[in-house]
Amino acid sequence: QLQLEESGGGSVQPGESLRLSCAPSGSSFNYYTIAWFRQAPGKEREAVACIGDSNDRTKYADSVSGRFTMSRDNAKNSAYLQMTTLEPEDTAVYYCAADRGLATLARCLAGAFAAQDFGSWGQGTQVTVSS
Repeated sequence: QLQLEESGGGSVQPGESLRLSCAPSGSSFNYYTIAWFRQAPGKEREAVACIGDSNDRTKYADSVSGRFTMSRDNAKNSAYLQMTTLEPEDTAVYYCAADRGLATLARCLAGAFAAQDFGSWGQGTQVTVSS
């Protein structure tokens, strides 16, 4: 399993943008499916986006489609979540997750990925959207 580290969270006003980053500590992201999840207070963890082995193989939750963009840079061993037009409903702790399983990749590309598909997790980074 990977040790993942997220960064880039913070407090912004509605309509503003943030970019989250995720990187494994001491390991390579190659061949891993990577995903972002989020969890708001009192709510279950929610799938946000996932990416396969290239930047054109991404899937998004309906709630963020068109506003969030996930990407990866294998040369920098990092994954990103560019969040634009943020809304108060986006307030949550955002988690990066990764898994090497082919079944996870298939579920990601089908848009059917869930938390139980991923074996490696970061500690999370807080995103707060408030006026």
